[in-house]
Amino acid sequence: MPGSSIVYSETRDIPLDAILKLYSANEWSSANKPNELRDALMNSHSLLTAWDNDRLVGLGNAISDGHLVVYYPHLLVDPEYHRQGIGSELMRRLMAIYEGFHQHVLIADGAAIDFYEKCGFTRAGKTEPMWIYSGDDH
Repeated sequence: MPGSSIVYSETRDIPLDAILKLYSANEWSSANKPNELRDALMNSHSLLTAWDNDRLVGLGNAISDGHLVVYYPHLLVDPEYHRQGIGSELMRRLMAIYEGFHQHVLIADGAAIDFYEKCGFTRAGKTEPMWIYSGDDH
């Protein structure tokens, strides 16, 4: 049963098995590339986590030039902890770091679109998302 006291942290001292468990629980294909995933997270401009005691229950990161543009590639919450405000709090904290930046960017699909709209994001004009993607989870 999820705990009532979630602690948020900027630590980068996160056990790889905890990261993989969170990504696997959300069926993200990047869990199949553990070393690359760990390195990507550790080299993020910002990395925030949510913990229920010693259990990693949420994670969000940002990649940025540090001045104008920030991109939010990952936001995950353990499915057992959905709908408790953890994802919203992680996004609020990440966006606060980059307050005043000219451009905040992310890619959302499925149910995530409604979530990000609640966080203040809107479709970027007439743009179309484009990528070269090696995963199969979309």
